[in-house]
Amino acid sequence: MKVCIAEKPSVAKEIAVILGARTRRDGYYEGNGYQVTWTFGHLCTLKEPHDYTGRWKYWRMDTLPMIPPQFSIKVIENEGVKKQFSIIEQLVSNAEEVINCGDAGPEGELIQRWVLSKAQCKKPVKRLWISSLTEESIREGFGSLQDSQKYNRLFLAGHARAVGDWMLGMNATRLYSLKYGNGKQVLSIGRVQTPTLALVVERQLDIENFKPEPYWELKTQYRETTFSVKSGRFSNIEKAHIQLEKIKGEEFEITSVVTKKGSEYPPRLFDLTSLQVECNRKLNLSAEETLRIIQKLYERKLTTYPRVDTSYLSNDIYKKVPDILNKLKPYENLTQPLLGKKIKKSTKVFDDKKVTDHHAIIPTGVFPNALTHEEKLVYDMVSRRFISVFYPDCKVSNTTVEGIVNNVEFKTSGKQILEPGWRVVYQQDSSKSQADENILPAFIKGEKGEHQPDLAEKMTQPPKYHTEATLLRAMETAGKKADDEELREIMKENGIGRPSTRANIIETLYRRRYIRKEKKRLVATQTGIDLIQTIENELLKSANLTGQWEKKLRQIEEGKYEAGQFINELKEMVTEVVIQVRRSAKKEIHIIEEEDQKKNNSTNNASASDQELICPKCKKGKVLKGKSVWGCSAFQEGCEF
Repeated sequence: MKVCIAEKPSVAKEIAVILGARTRRDGYYEGNGYQVTWTFGHLCTLKEPHDYTGRWKYWRMDTLPMIPPQFSIKVIENEGVKKQFSIIEQLVSNAEEVINCGDAGPEGELIQRWVLSKAQCKKPVKRLWISSLTEESIREGFGSLQDSQKYNRLFLAGHARAVGDWMLGMNATRLYSLKYGNGKQVLSIGRVQTPTLALVVERQLDIENFKPEPYWELKTQYRETTFSVKSGRFSNIEKAHIQLEKIKGEEFEITSVVTKKGSEYPPRLFDLTSLQVECNRKLNLSAEETLRIIQKLYERKLTTYPRVDTSYLSNDIYKKVPDILNKLKPYENLTQPLLGKKIKKSTKVFDDKKVTDHHAIIPTGVFPNALTHEEKLVYDMVSRRFISVFYPDCKVSNTTVEGIVNNVEFKTSGKQILEPGWRVVYQQDSSKSQADENILPAFIKGEKGEHQPDLAEKMTQPPKYHTEATLLRAMETAGKKADDEELREIMKENGIGRPSTRANIIETLYRRRYIRKEKKRLVATQTGIDLIQTIENELLKSANLTGQWEKKLRQIEEGKYEAGQFINELKEMVTEVVIQVRRSAKKEIHIIEEEDQKKNNSTNNASASDQELICPKCKKGKVLKGKSVWGCSAFQEGCEF
C-alpha cells in the first residue's frame, strides 16, 4: 500500500478522489492501492526549553542563553493532533512507499519531514511537487513523482530557519522580558519580527523629529499649461521675488519642443508580496486577508500556488498559455484578440533562471463559481495581470517643452498614449482621463504670448507613515527604497522574512501591541518605540543584517552554504546579546496597560485581542514574576510555563 500524506484534509480529499481511494476511514482515505492521510499544518514542533532540562522550566536570567546540544522535535500537545499523528505513524509503518504530498515549498517540506522523522519512517519516500490543485496538475504530478532526497536542501534551510528562530526568540524574549518587562508584559523578540518593528519605529521617529522648512516655487501659466522654473525651488524669499518681478509683464517664448516615442511594458505577474501590496493599496485588504483569500482560491483550483517570491514563469508553461486563456470565459472579450495567433513570449515573463520552486501566481482556467465579493476582486486582479502580459506594449509619446521669459527658463512635460496595448485590459476600472495623463497642446518653437506667473510658498514635508503595502515592500528590500521593478527583483535576495510569513509577522506586531493601525497608517505604540530604543545590539533590529541571514538561508537551499554554519553563527550572536543585555543599565519601557489598550482598540482594526498577561503556553493562567523568575498561575493545574 502506498501512503500519501497531504498538508490538510481538504487537499487529501482531492487527491484521494483522483487516485481512486474512495473509502473513508478514521483519519485517512483508502482504495486502489493507496491510503491518503493528512496533517493539520504542523503536527510536530521543536521541543520547548523545559523539555530539555528542568533548569529551563522557569524564566531565570542565570539560565540564559539556552542552547540545547542538539535540537529535537515533539508532537504538539493536543489530543486531536496526537490522534492524527498516531494514525500517520501506523500507516507509515505498514507502507511499501510513502508519498509526501505536502505544500510544495520550504514550510510544507519542513512540516512533512518532521512528521516522517518523528514517525521513524524507514520506507522509500517520493515527493509530489505541483503548482496547482487542478485534476490535470495532480495527475501530472503523480506521473512524475520525484525522489524525496532531491529536496533535502529545502528541508535543511527550513530546519535551520526554525532552529534560528527558536534560539533567538526564546532567549531574547526571556532576556528582555526579565530585564525590562517589569513583571507586566512579555517583551517578544523575533529574528524577523523585531527588524520589521524597527522599520515602523524608525519611520515614525523620522516623522516626529521632522522640522518643516519653507520654500518657494515659481511657476507660470501659458496657454492653460503650467510651466515650472528650471532652476528649481527657492529657499530664499528675496531671490524668488527678484525672479518673479523680472518676468512680470514680459512675453513667454517657446524655445524647445522635443517629442520622443516610447514603450511601457505591462506590469509584472504577481508574486505573493506584490499581490498583497496591490490589494492593500486598491482594496484596503491587509496582508493577512490577501494571503487567506489567495490561499482559498488556490485550494479551489482557481489560481496556482500562492506562497511564491518570483514574478516569472518557467518556459514549460508557455505551451499551456493558449488553453488557460481560452478557459478564462469571464474575460472572453480580452482573451479572444490573443487567441488564433502566436502568443507573445517575453523574457520579462518567461525565464527559467528566475523560477526555483514555483512560478508566479496565475489563473488555472477553472471557472470561478460562487466567490465572495473580495474573492472576486482578488481573482480579477490575478486574471487581468496574466492576460495583460500577452498584450502588446503600450506606445506613448513623451513631450518636453521649454520656454523663456526675460532669460528665466521654464519647463514642462506631458505624455500621450498613442496605442494603449496592454492598457485596454484595465480600461474598465481606469480613472485616468486625458487630463490625468497631462496631455499638452501643440506648441511651436518660437511662438510667444502672455502668461500668468505665480509664486507659491510651500513647506517641506516629512516622510509618510508606513502602510501595510509600504511595509511589505520595505521587508522585501530590507528597508532600502526601490521603485524600479528590476531593482526590486534583485534586492529580494536580501529581503527579510519569506513571502509566506510576512503577513503573519505584521499580525504578530499587532497582537504584541507594538503597532496599531490608524486608518491605513501603521503607528508604533510607546511600548514598540521603547523596545526598539532599548535594543542596543544592531543584529537584533537591523533589517539589513537580517536580510543577510535570509540570503544565507536561500543559499542553504541552493547548496551554497552549510546549515550547521548558519546555526553556529546564531549561537554566537545569541550568546553575545545575552552578555550585552546583562551588563546594560536598566531602562524604562512603557507597558501598555488595560486602559491604554482600550484606547488603541478604538482606532485599531487589526486583531490584537490576545492579552500578553495571559500565559503564552496554557492560555489560561496569568504570568507571574518573582525577583528573577517568571511562571504561570495555573502551574498547579499542570502548566509548565
